[in-house]
Amino acid sequence: MTPRGRGSGTASVDRPIMPGDGSRLVPDPGGAGVSDRSREAGPGQRSRPAAGATAAIGAPVGRRVRARRRRIWRNCLLAAISSFVMIGVLELFRSPDCVRRASMASAYAALVMFGAALAIGPLNVLRGRPNPVSTYLRRDVGIWTALLALAHVVLGLQVHLRGRMWLYFVYPAREAHLLRVRHDVFGFANYTGLVAMLVLALLLTLSNNASLRALGPPRWKGLQRWIYGAFVLTVAHGIAYQLIERRALLFVAVGSGLVLAVVTLQIAGLRQGLR
Repeated sequence: MTPRGRGSGTASVDRPIMPGDGSRLVPDPGGAGVSDRSREAGPGQRSRPAAGATAAIGAPVGRRVRARRRRIWRNCLLAAISSFVMIGVLELFRSPDCVRRASMASAYAALVMFGAALAIGPLNVLRGRPNPVSTYLRRDVGIWTALLALAHVVLGLQVHLRGRMWLYFVYPAREAHLLRVRHDVFGFANYTGLVAMLVLALLLTLSNNASLRALGPPRWKGLQRWIYGAFVLTVAHGIAYQLIERRALLFVAVGSGLVLAVVTLQIAGLRQGLR
């Protein structure tokens, strides 16, 4: 038996709720405690569900809708930032070759997104915030990184040799080399960029909840950590092309500043995590 209510002198509940009797306990605004509204329904009438039950059902749906809206707005913001960076590079990098300018613009936009993706985790650690295995923020920034890097690869392969893409990786047949695979600075720059792009493409295909469930958090996170290797390869690729093309000091300074900021944050986050 449940205890009788106090305050108004009227018992709120005077019997136990038996399994299968269709009763729901809801707050009783007229008494003290709970009331059984389903007993107000007459024979053949359908009991009205409690307001709390309806709210409980709608809450997860509402959260999903709000999360989806936030993600849409976040991707709009990332698109705007990427566009702003690309427009800035297009304005600063003066060249009659439109393909070369587009390649440069996509490269620096990808580098900015890459740096942002690698900065999220250390910033969470330094600010004492949770740093879960996966967040939509880090995932979305990583997706934009991979897409911009892919655009850069496609454009970059059109710049120097105009359609003869294989010559980025092997020497021309007319040149005598013991090893046909390019092993000069130009080849080093292209191979490091290609491998970095392949790693980013792999991580892009895994950036979804289905892959996280299928692989399990530890294995999924282990694969996602390949992003650090991709970043090292990207930096090597960028340094090599700075030497090949002898770019302006402004672009060298911007690229070096981004890399230095990422490395500094990573070291600071690692030291904080080890404390």
